[in-house]
Amino acid sequence: MKKVAIIGGGAAGLMAAAIAGSRGAVNVTLWEQNPFCARKLGITGKGRCNLTNTASVQELSAFIPRGEKFLRTAMYAFPPQQVMEFFEEAGVPLKVERGGRVFPVSDKARDIVNALCGAALRSPLVTLKKQKILSVKPGEKGFCLTHQDGEDTFDRVLIATGGASYTATGSKGDGYRFAAELGHTVTPPRPSLIPLVVKEGFCSDCMGLSLKNTALRVETLGGRKVYEDFGEMLFTHFGVSGPTILSASAYLDFEKEARYRLVLDLKPALTREELDKRVLSDFEENQNRDLVNALDRLLPQKMIRPILAYAGLDERKKVNLIKREERLKFVDCLKALSLTVIGTRSMEEAIVTRGGVVLKEVNPKTMESRLVPGLYFAGEVLDADALTGGFNLQIAFSTGYLAGMSLGEEV
Repeated sequence: MKKVAIIGGGAAGLMAAAIAGSRGAVNVTLWEQNPFCARKLGITGKGRCNLTNTASVQELSAFIPRGEKFLRTAMYAFPPQQVMEFFEEAGVPLKVERGGRVFPVSDKARDIVNALCGAALRSPLVTLKKQKILSVKPGEKGFCLTHQDGEDTFDRVLIATGGASYTATGSKGDGYRFAAELGHTVTPPRPSLIPLVVKEGFCSDCMGLSLKNTALRVETLGGRKVYEDFGEMLFTHFGVSGPTILSASAYLDFEKEARYRLVLDLKPALTREELDKRVLSDFEENQNRDLVNALDRLLPQKMIRPILAYAGLDERKKVNLIKREERLKFVDCLKALSLTVIGTRSMEEAIVTRGGVVLKEVNPKTMESRLVPGLYFAGEVLDADALTGGFNLQIAFSTGYLAGMSLGEEV
């Protein structure tokens, strides 16, 4: 029997082990450096685990900024519906929430982890070794893996070590080093799905405030639109975060653009003219009050003072003294609040890593290296990533499945 090594006991590695082990044609050794497998999977979705999305394979392309064409074969081989069936057959009831996001009914990521680990280690042909792989080198026949206790040789190797974010979970970029040492080109890893740092103090003044229905547009300082979305966002002491912001970050390239402009529509349900009428109505009802005390029905209390300061309006000015030009300036701020994005938070805060093994050097039909026969890649180590909503785990499961099918072949 051929000997197969899978380096990394995360979502992709465990799925590959489950599939390869079930084929009965190879002996699989799963190497995991942590005391237990799928550590990162266990904390995804704030501990709830958004494991996939109900979007069809055709619809997935809209949510994958990098690697969509490469991933099509894997996605068709193991689409979202089959991922759902895999876990439900493993005893985990699932539910669908807003935006097609799929979660375990229990809201416990641990249930997904246990099901995946159980599937991976069920076969007597799969052995788990909790040791850190130090190097992967080609040998006379296959590959030589160096670890803490010595060396082992294998006929085939799958690198599924994850990315470089959440280093506490073991994702420290080892897979990139292994790939580079074996001759592969690696796009330098950068953070994605990550909060954005903003220049203006407006965000820190609104720190902790979450908005559920905000339209946003991100553009270059030259005015070219980069991304737009609608939904929930959060103001922080350093800038902005929340689902729409995290997705927007996947489209920003600070190596090409030093800064971006983030434009927020705080009242997207109203046109500029409709909003002006609404503001005028509020002003008429509160004409003898200070401006700061006349906006409670229009804005969250925490935003009133910051937005007035941003618009250059005196918060203690009586409403009946506000000029038309001042009112229209205030309306413009609500409809197009402009903030300057100067960067992202650190890699440690990124949900996923952008960058990795260059896709043209990997066969999308098998996940095997085009440069080194018998070498395979799956999951976040590849230069492919997606937006929030369960799409990144779907990539891990699909590429892990396809790699497992290839690894499990007898010949």
